[in-house]
This record gives sequence, structure tokens and C-alpha cells, in this order.
Amino acid sequence: MSLTLDELFSMHDFSPNEGQREAIETLNGPLFLMAGPGSGKTRVLLWRTVNAIVFHNIEPEKIFLSTFTEKAAKQLKDGLQSILGTVTNETGVPYDLSKMYVGTVHSLCQRLIADRRMTPGRSRVKPPILLDEIDQYFHINSARFWQVSEEVLHIEGEDFREEIKMYFGKRSSSKHETTLALISLFNRLSEENIPLKELRTYAEHQKSDTFLKVVRLYEWYRNDLENKNIVDFALLQKKALDTLEDNNGSSDVFSYVVIDEFQDTNRIQEQVFFKLASGHKNLCVVGDDDQALYRFRGATVENFVEFPTRCNNYLSQEPKAIRLNINYRSRKHIVETYTSFIENESWVKEDGEGYYRLKDKDIKPHDQDYELSVFTTTPSPSENVVKETASFVRRLLDENKVENPNQIAFLFPSLKNNKHVRRMKQALEAEGIGVYAPRAGKFLEVDEAKAIFGAMIQIFGKPERQEYGGEYKAFHNWLDSSQEYIKEITKKDERLQAFIDEKNNELMRCQQDYIRLLKTVTDEGWSINDKYNPKKHKRPLVKTPLLSKQTIKGLGTQRLDNFIEQRMKTGNPFTIKYILNRATSVDWNLLDIFYRLTGFPYFSQMFKLAQDGKDEGPICNLSMISEYLSRYMEQTQSVISGARLLERRLGNDFFGRYIYGLYRIGESEVENEETPFPKGRVPFLTIHQSKGLEFPYVVLGTAGKKNYGVPIVEEIVRPIIDRESEPLSKIPRFDTMRLFYVALSRAEQGLVITNLRGRGQVVDPAFKKLFEENSFPLISDVNVTNLPKVSIKEDDIPKVYSYTSDYLLYLKCPRNYMAFKKYGFVPSRTQTMLFGTLIHQTIEDLHNHLISLRSDEDE
Repeated sequence: MSLTLDELFSMHDFSPNEGQREAIETLNGPLFLMAGPGSGKTRVLLWRTVNAIVFHNIEPEKIFLSTFTEKAAKQLKDGLQSILGTVTNETGVPYDLSKMYVGTVHSLCQRLIADRRMTPGRSRVKPPILLDEIDQYFHINSARFWQVSEEVLHIEGEDFREEIKMYFGKRSSSKHETTLALISLFNRLSEENIPLKELRTYAEHQKSDTFLKVVRLYEWYRNDLENKNIVDFALLQKKALDTLEDNNGSSDVFSYVVIDEFQDTNRIQEQVFFKLASGHKNLCVVGDDDQALYRFRGATVENFVEFPTRCNNYLSQEPKAIRLNINYRSRKHIVETYTSFIENESWVKEDGEGYYRLKDKDIKPHDQDYELSVFTTTPSPSENVVKETASFVRRLLDENKVENPNQIAFLFPSLKNNKHVRRMKQALEAEGIGVYAPRAGKFLEVDEAKAIFGAMIQIFGKPERQEYGGEYKAFHNWLDSSQEYIKEITKKDERLQAFIDEKNNELMRCQQDYIRLLKTVTDEGWSINDKYNPKKHKRPLVKTPLLSKQTIKGLGTQRLDNFIEQRMKTGNPFTIKYILNRATSVDWNLLDIFYRLTGFPYFSQMFKLAQDGKDEGPICNLSMISEYLSRYMEQTQSVISGARLLERRLGNDFFGRYIYGLYRIGESEVENEETPFPKGRVPFLTIHQSKGLEFPYVVLGTAGKKNYGVPIVEEIVRPIIDRESEPLSKIPRFDTMRLFYVALSRAEQGLVITNLRGRGQVVDPAFKKLFEENSFPLISDVNVTNLPKVSIKEDDIPKVYSYTSDYLLYLKCPRNYMAFKKYGFVPSRTQTMLFGTLIHQTIEDLHNHLISLRSDEDE
């Protein structure tokens, strides 16, 4: 049967407005979509793609669709599968999306590099190993990097770090601060795609000797990664661009190139996208320059503002411009507030010719109610504002105006080291309201992290404390407090203490057995690097005095001996060292220990809280811990052996390097595919975190931020690049306006703008003007009963569940499904055996299970 686009709209309850329809139906030529907040741009991208595939017979693999986040990519994939499934049911025509390019720019760049269509006639290219932001930090903050830097620069590391401190205006010359400074500049140089030769020539003509040293180090860093086929995020994009430019046919591979959040793209991404679209010229970009937040990651808002000009330069064609200007998210009063706010700044260029932002956006609210929905607090010091705000939130909850506290979001320019944030959190907690604020401090300081790592300290030991101050001292204080925290828990749970003791004793046994075996090796006159021969070495090793049964068994069965002898014949023998490590290693790893710990009452009750929908905060924190443990195991040797224990390598490396690194960078951010923020708690977010999200009620925690001046990396890079950009002097002001515009436009039903006054408080001039021009009701005077009741709404983008991977897993174990599919826990190699057992059975059952396993091994 035949099917029309309008009929398909009707089947999915979608009635596009005039601008949306025009965007969906415009497929040929460059397209410039200016999408205001809440204007339904995701639905437009979804339906535009459906239109191309179903009604214009475009093969899915001929479409390139880049999103800003993995979550947005999943939304689009699910939506496409759902709508195309409807089409298949109606017409019988199947659609295969497996080869379609949908994802973040970084994930798509990885695919481009390995895509045979980009490298015709060549053997398959091995994709590079990717260093994400945390991996890059540990790579540059490594002992090897600093040793090489001394060799490359012919300067002591401490002297160089002091130079960097002065050059970047850093607070200290620590390795941590220097690492962050180098990463920011390295990434920016890569994102601008400045050729190394050109960069070196520029540096040699500058008066700054420090910049020349940084460039030389950057050259070495680039070459070193290239030799190992490793890339960071910025260099991944360059490798993708190089792949495209090496193949003349790359511009014809995709019929349609669609880029979301184009205002947050950087220079090299722009080059990639225009290169991909240069054949068919069907490039569609979507964005909002007023929501450009990622300059600190190299994004250039001019890519979007100047898109028509860039289109003429790259594609020799003027794009069609369409405004998506109807806001479906926010009530009328909220829309009027944020649109008037952004106009409280002059965006006119110095010469009077044009603007630094797109004008005449004419954002209109779909909701035309005239009820007030923007409120403020009494102008007063922080101590009073937090109590007034907490009382208002308490009333919202008591009157059931929201179904869950996570529908009320508190947004701040920054959460770290902020007294006002701490006061607000304490005020809410005093009202009995839970808060989820991992970025308000260090994530490792949350109770769940202290409990897990406290237990691991008890099992593995911790690095010795040296006589240093600052963050090093604070970290070791955290280690000590975590150890004390788990001790308090085990006082109430003898079985947990017994489990910790059992694991610690197992490691002690491995270590002692390794020492005994080393003595045998020495007594026999062997070297641990000798080639292992079972006929010669095994019997003396097995006869080692006081050796445990587990280690004797680990020295090998007859089957293993036969395998070793076969290896000897092929010229690939094992060493004695390898055999000793194998014999004295345990059959569990860090993630296994994590999941075994989660079976004890202190942790297992967290899963029940989440399952009952009462509080998802603790389980989200546990999920993050599982990811950190998995990362460590990926980047290092995960086998726990007697040698590592004897040399204290495990404790020193895991705690002294890895966990200390996480502690320093304060890494903590939640972006879950299903539940962005846990139920049962009010989320505290940075405004950057809130980008792309919406909440029924938003509290802007502070209406001002300190001006820290022009970012130093901008000052360094700007003279090198040759193109028109926003003046350096305007950057702090423009970025502040955009930041608060994003915050104000997240609210659906109610927006509270706190009005902090008093010593040390900063109120942005644009907010002062807003307060003067509007008589916002005070939250203390608001009759909460008259506010609209908010229910948890269903996502208007349909989701798809796989029968085999979702439903069957759910039937097997609902709580297992909840942890691994919903909350993103990283499974360990033994989780399928352990998780259900530990969560559902009693600790007695677990102990009996472990004892029976040990008995079987002994037999």
C-alpha cells in the first residue's frame, strides 16, 4: 500500500508547524536551521531523515548525522527504528539502519577512518586507539612524559613547570596544574588544524621562549602518539580529515550531511563536515548561537553565525535559511524573560556593520497563558536566600506540584568551592530534601565512594604518606577518612568485615607464597627470567616449604605442562617469572571485588531504594565507581599477582596514581541514557551540564559570575589563526550572556532567579536591568496551591526495546537489568555469576557458595 508523509505524521501524533514542515521537506542544497530553545529540532532532524529514507529512497548508509551527545544519537536511532518500523508494517518494505552514520562527531570520525569507502584500493586501516579526556590526563601526567620533556627541552621538569605557571597564570607549578595547561593548549592547536611546520616557524619568531618550548613538546607529543597509532579527541578529528583529503571520492560517499549543535563545533570539525558535503552539497546545520557554551573546548560560534558566508566559500552556494522559532517547552512568561535578557547586551560590531549574533529570531511561545511563571527571592544575603528557596521547594513537594524532586533543578555557573552552593544544599537537606550534587565537591567524597574505596584500602593497602601539603595531603586525609568510614560500617556488619579479612588474607597468602618461591629459585641457582621447563623446574617449586595448596595447584596440571612443552618446541617458552605470577595470582579483579561488596546490606539497600523509585542517587554513584574501576583495568595490568603485591605496585599505582589523579581533576559527571538525574533528589547542575535538558522547575542559584578575563589559551592562539572572530575583549561578556541564556531557557513551568545581595555577591548587569524592568513575584509571596501540577511526561521521541537484549534480560533478573541496562554499571567478567547471587541471596548463602568452591578446588 502507498503511504504519505502526512499519514505517517498522524500515526505518530505529530503536527509540525510551518517552519518545522518546511525544514523536514527541504532536502536539496545547503540548509541553515536556526533553532531556538525548545523548538523541537530533534523531531525535525528525525522526520527529515525519515522523509529522505522513505519518500526519497535514500539509503540509510548515505546519510551522515552528527549529534553533540551519545544520548541525542540514541534518541534519534530509537526514533528512526520506531517510525521506520511503522512504515514496514504498513508497506512491507524493510529498512536496515545498521550502516547509517548516527553519533557524536568523535564516534563518527572513528568510523570514517576505518570505512573502506574512504580508502578505496587500500588494505583495511587499523583504527587508532583513542585517549579520552581522562586517559589523556594520565598520559601527560605520567612519569614517562615528564622524563621525555626534560630530554626534549634540556631543562629540569621543576624549572619548566615554574615557567608554565608564570606563562599560563597558574596558581602552582605542580604536575597537575601544568598537565591541565598543556592539555588545553595542545587540544586547541590540534582543533585549529595548524600545520606543525607553520606553528614551529611562528613560535621561532615570537619573543616567548616558553611558547617555543611548549610547541616543541607538542610536536613530540603528536609524533609519539602517531607512531603508536594513538589519538586524543582533537587529533582523532585531524586523522579523519586527513583520511578524507587523501581520497578524492570521499566527498561523494554521503548524499546528506546533517550536523546538530553546529554552534559548538570547532575549526577542524567544520572542515570535516564541508569536505563530506562538497560532492552533493546537501549540508544541513542546526543550532542556536545564543546557546554556544563550549569555547573552552575550542568551539567557535562564528562557524554558525557565519554559516551562509562559509557555505559560499566552501560550496559556492547560498544556504536556505529557516527559523524554528516556536518554543514548545516553556510558558510564555519564561520565554519573554530569557528573550529580553539576551537583548540586554549590545551585539553590534565595532564598525556598526552587522552583529556578533543572529538577530530578529522572533522566539514565540506555543503556550499563550498569561500566568506569571518567573519568580525571584527577596534581595538579601546568601544565608537568607537559601532558606527562602528551600522553603519554596518544600512547599512545591508538599503540595504535590511535582511528582519527584528531580523535576526541580538548581543551576549554577560553577559548583566547586562555592560557599553559596554548600549553604543551599544544607538548607534543602534541613527541609528533608535530598540533593544530588556530585560536582559540588569531589565525587570521591560521597559516602558510596568512601565506603567502596575504604573497603578496597582494607583489602589492598594504601600508599605511604609523604611529607607534602596541599592536595596531596588532602588526598591522604581522604584515604584515612575512607578507611575509618568502612570501619564504622563493618562494626555493624561482621560478615562484611569477615569478607574483607578473607580477601586480605588471600592476598597475604599470594605474597608470602611468591616470596617462598623466589627463595627456591635463588637456592636452585636459577633466574626468574630463565625459560621455564616443567621437567626441570616444577618439582623443586612444588616442594617449596609451607607453600599453600592454591599455589601448588596454580603451578599447573599435566595438561598445562604439555602445553608449556609445546610452546618450548615452537620457540615461544614461558619464563619462570610468568609461572610464578600465574601460580600466585587470584582469580578475581577489582570489578569482581566491587560487585561482591555490593551484595552486603550497606550497599544492597541502595539497589532497593532505586528499584522502589525512592532514591536513585546512591546507585548512580555506584555505577560511576564501576566505570572508574573498569577504566583502570583497561589501562593497566588487571591480574593481581604475588609480584605486584610484594612490590606494592597495586596499591601504589591504583591509589597513588589513578585514584589520586581522579581526586585532583575532580572527575564527576552523570549522563545516563535512560535517567539523566536520579529520582528522589533535587539535582544541582552546572549550567553546562544542563545544556540540552529541560526541567519543570528551574532555580538559577546565582544571577552573576566573576569575570576571570580572557582565557589565556585564546590570547595565545588568536594571533596564529587568520580569520574574523569575536574580539578578545568581548569574549568574557558574550560567554556570560550565553551561559545564563541557556540556564533561563531550561525551565518549563516555573523559573526562580535568586537575587543575592551583600558582600562578595556578583549580580550581572543584565540581571539588574531585568529586575528593574520586571516586577517578578517573590517566592515567599507565591501561593503554591495556584501553580500548575506537573506530571512526569513521556518522551516525544519513541524508544525501542530489543526483545533479545532487553526483555529477555529483564525476565531473567529485573534487578540485574536495572543495574546494567538502566544505570550503566560496567559488568565484570564474572558478574553474570555473581551479581544475581549477591543481590538476591543472603550473605550466608554466599559464604556457603564460596566455601563449596574452595572445597572443589582443594579436591
